[in-house]
Amino acid sequence: ALSPAAFEAAANETGAIILDTRSQDDFNKGLIPNSIFIGIDGNFAPWVGALITDIKQEILIVADEGREEEVVTRLARVGYDNAIGFLKGGFNSWIADKKEFDTIKSISPTEFAAIYKDKTPLVIDVRKPGEFDSEHVDKAMNNPLDFMNEHMAEFTHDQTQYIHCAGGYRSVIAASILKARGFHNLVNIEKGFGGIKETDIPTTEFVCPTTLK
Repeated sequence: ALSPAAFEAAANETGAIILDTRSQDDFNKGLIPNSIFIGIDGNFAPWVGALITDIKQEILIVADEGREEEVVTRLARVGYDNAIGFLKGGFNSWIADKKEFDTIKSISPTEFAAIYKDKTPLVIDVRKPGEFDSEHVDKAMNNPLDFMNEHMAEFTHDQTQYIHCAGGYRSVIAASILKARGFHNLVNIEKGFGGIKETDIPTTEFVCPTTLK
């Protein structure tokens, strides 16, 4: 267990990743700068494996109070044994100590629909290619979360980027990674494509080309 001051010092003095395992809603409202979100209640282990490629990577944990041991155990089960500490008292202790924090802007599908009608925004869909091909927002760009670290050059600092996945979990992971890399022009779309489908935003389905004879 590390106090906010000790946690901050460890983050600054080591090469540790700050891994925030709370819910995406809590993470969006307040996060430690440069932390990465992978929620314990989502598809936790597979995304840790996909996005933290070095199993020897040192990790600092932000968790809901009382769930720290669960996080450490689940990390260890998939080979990540270098968790070097957790934030004592959770994120609330960070705020109480008046430490710097950041947020991720999130909007509802309805709010996004109004923006989409008014202009043509830059929409980034972080679902898998098969999901994207099945159906996606018209003119959206597919940048799957699995390979995001290899495709950072495809993101821009010049235009607001509206990010979504299927239900809202993966897009927050993506937004956290982008923020940690210096991209702050991000807006997360809550409820993902499932929520977008309930609006009148136009979508496109992949049509397999046929061979003309």
